[in-house]
Amino acid sequence: MRLLLLFIFIPLIEIALFIQIGGLIGLWPTLIIVVLTALLGSWLVKSQGLAVIGRIQRSFSEMKDPSRPLADGAMILFSGALLLTPGFFTDAVGFALFVPSVRTAVFNYVRQRVSIRFQRAGDFDGPRTDQRNDTIEGEFNEVDPDKKPTHLPSDWTRH
Repeated sequence: MRLLLLFIFIPLIEIALFIQIGGLIGLWPTLIIVVLTALLGSWLVKSQGLAVIGRIQRSFSEMKDPSRPLADGAMILFSGALLLTPGFFTDAVGFALFVPSVRTAVFNYVRQRVSIRFQRAGDFDGPRTDQRNDTIEGEFNEVDPDKKPTHLPSDWTRH
């Protein structure tokens, strides 16, 4: 239901802002601002995204928790998508997500709402004792009627 409300109200907000800002500064300056924010957003995604990739790689190489740099990368990617979307409200949210303190606040808010458990490879209590032995021993004979070959044998067919 929340997602439906977002899909309804965000375009309405964008249309209202286009009308208001277009009325104040005119059509062409409004369109130029929309194009410039898209270009600036793509440049910011590239520059900040590369820095975040470096932090992710460092956290993996140092065996540290990568959740913070991964969340930063996801928020930067999302902010780039918002900046590429034409509109002033989405641009404002997109630019806000480029600010590290805003990303920290969003990360802390989400972290409080999500439960995270870690499991390291090799961490287990020992072998399970409730496993059953499902091995059945027996003999078999392959029952295939002899077929007349319709072609010459190859490595792909049985001889």
